[in-house]
Amino acid sequence: MRVIDAQVHTYERNHKARPWIGELTGPEEVTGDNMVKEMDRVGVDGAILVSPWSMYRYDASYAVDVFEKFPNKFRLVKPVDPSDLEVGEIIQEWAKVKGAVAVRLMMAYADSGNANNCGLDIVMKTASRCNFPVNLLCWGNLNEVGRLAKRHPNTRLVIDHLGLCQPFDFPVPDQPFSELQKVIELASFDNITIKITGACTLSHQSFPYIDIWKPLEKIFTRFSLERCMWGTDWIRAVKLVSYKE
Repeated sequence: MRVIDAQVHTYERNHKARPWIGELTGPEEVTGDNMVKEMDRVGVDGAILVSPWSMYRYDASYAVDVFEKFPNKFRLVKPVDPSDLEVGEIIQEWAKVKGAVAVRLMMAYADSGNANNCGLDIVMKTASRCNFPVNLLCWGNLNEVGRLAKRHPNTRLVIDHLGLCQPFDFPVPDQPFSELQKVIELASFDNITIKITGACTLSHQSFPYIDIWKPLEKIFTRFSLERCMWGTDWIRAVKLVSYKE
């Protein structure tokens, strides 16, 4: 059985040819070569490579470069901007890119989180026509996810990172599972799956993170394992856990 990591990020160090727009907690760079080396070291066969919004916003060109070098290791997800008047055309063009499998909405930030945003409807409808699931970074905005799922039952939605706000560094929040009930309620929508990504960063203990398993079991039970995807969110969690952990 192949082991697939549901979410990783790669990026180059900041340089003029491809400058960063923002910053992400982590090393100066984690190239495709670096990521493949880590995966091979621990026995991960492949990964969903999500272009990092923090550095590149809606430019997925580096992720495409990595895929072209390692086509047997990665598939690609691109963040899209629902406020862009051409977002429908952008998704259609992305669907033509070899290795592209999904798009992503940053609902935890700015206007991307408002389910009444007409651009979100365009994203949902276009993604469905392109047979793309829509990944949702939606911590702090879980109510909007339910509204989208109800309004677009034919669009597959994927909740990133358990739907819970996850730290980039210590300390871990005192109550990291405080919104767990809201997450569990979303299991009633058949078109929603969930990534169990970055879960270890919610633990107050060291490996094997015993304190997170009871709340995770509630997610597994309500969503069923068939709708849960394991992943690391490497390298966002680099200050909290190693890739092997």
